[in-house]
Amino acid sequence: MEHRKTYIRHTLSYDSKEIVIEGPIAPEQLKSLQMHHELDAFRRPGDQHEALIEIAELPEGRIIVARDQDTIIGYVTFHYPDEMERWSQGSMPDLIELGAIEVANDYRSLGLGSLMIKTAFEEEQMEQYIVFTTEYYWHWDLKSSGLSVWDYRKMMERLMKTVDMVWYATDDPEICSHPANCLMVRIGKEVPLESEEQFDRIRFQQRFMY
Repeated sequence: MEHRKTYIRHTLSYDSKEIVIEGPIAPEQLKSLQMHHELDAFRRPGDQHEALIEIAELPEGRIIVARDQDTIIGYVTFHYPDEMERWSQGSMPDLIELGAIEVANDYRSLGLGSLMIKTAFEEEQMEQYIVFTTEYYWHWDLKSSGLSVWDYRKMMERLMKTVDMVWYATDDPEICSHPANCLMVRIGKEVPLESEEQFDRIRFQQRFMY
């Protein structure tokens, strides 16, 4: 499958500075940037930087960043689902996971999350994919945000809805383990019916079990 990638760049004025939102960003450019020290939600900033470079090197991988000069202050990742998860079953070439989104604390009031996600979907780059994200409350930064689990869930839903991702039901045990967890999905207009049907079979695997 050919993965269409069109580089998009936006700028945002902030505190007499210019924030750049851009991507999908090339691995070489990622290597020239540094991570903000607060980007540690998933792993240490240096380790996360290496992970972003690895994703950018994948044929299907996409990294959208927000940067203040040469410092990454936010990022969004897109890639095939991890082979250990149910979503990788069938190795669907047109099923892409929005894997992680993170913004440094000092920049969270700027709407960078929605700007980065919107950038990824510009120029109809994602119309050939089913894009999904799994939201687990244990990944959420409840402490820094001061939000309750349910308010954070609402915030994440609003964020994903900026690119028309909607809630989808599933019997996945991890998602079902807490009512705040959820699966959100966007089906591109070029996705064939067979792929939608295959995704439905992945979403529900216990419907005939009693």
